[in-house]
Amino acid sequence: MLDIIPDALLDTLKLLPFLYITYLVLEYIEQKAEAGSLKLVRQSGAWGPFVGSALGLIPQCGFSASASNLFAQRLISSGTLVAVFLSTSDEMLPIMITSAAPAGTILKLLAAKVICGIAAGLAADRIFRLCRHDGEKIDLHELCREENCGCEEHGIFFSALLHTVQIAGFVLAINIVMGLAIHFIGEENLAGLILNKPVIGPVISALVGLIPNCAASIIITKLYLGGAITAGSMLSGLLSASGLGLLVLFRVNRRAMRDNVKILLYTLICSVVLGILLDLAGMTF
Repeated sequence: MLDIIPDALLDTLKLLPFLYITYLVLEYIEQKAEAGSLKLVRQSGAWGPFVGSALGLIPQCGFSASASNLFAQRLISSGTLVAVFLSTSDEMLPIMITSAAPAGTILKLLAAKVICGIAAGLAADRIFRLCRHDGEKIDLHELCREENCGCEEHGIFFSALLHTVQIAGFVLAINIVMGLAIHFIGEENLAGLILNKPVIGPVISALVGLIPNCAASIIITKLYLGGAITAGSMLSGLLSASGLGLLVLFRVNRRAMRDNVKILLYTLICSVVLGILLDLAGMTF
């Protein structure tokens, strides 16, 4: 037990240079692509779910938060917003990369999220009737500062460093908790808590994914890489994990709370159902 904290700290320190390089690249891409991406989504029309699902793969909370603001102003459809939420990878991609996950696993997971986002988004546009009114605008960067998500404009080098430190802190805490759990419960018993429950696993994972914090996607990804949850449970959690997207939606779309609740429940149900179907099909990534 005395080795748990030093081992967790060592494992986390090994990730730091890879995390920083990854986030530096992602910050650069996000900075250069954000304006063009938002314009593309606004002009996508009926193709919104396709465009939103593809662009939702851009990691971090910035794009899902921006999409929520566009929806509040009725510049994109509910289906496009759902597609963005479901495809958003949040912190999954950096954790997968720095954990040396197989490239095939990463590509299949990203493809699955895009396909799920498109299908659910197209269905949402048919199910929901889009209300026409102007939403309340907010300063997204100010919100990010309030929520400590690390999206402020401090320059890509400082932002990448800030995000690296924040994520490293979450990873360290998760490593310690997982180490303690394995020590007291045992690896086989811990895995059996979820692996033997193919329906409950995706439900619990999807609920965890709704937490408006990057820790949710980190926990879900780490548990899957550690063999503690099924592929379906991971998919459910990562589909529902939209970063700050849902939180921003409820903040900027106060005039249409019913729409917000519908989108929340629809996203949750889609995440659970798709995860269960993946487990029933016996598929993995």
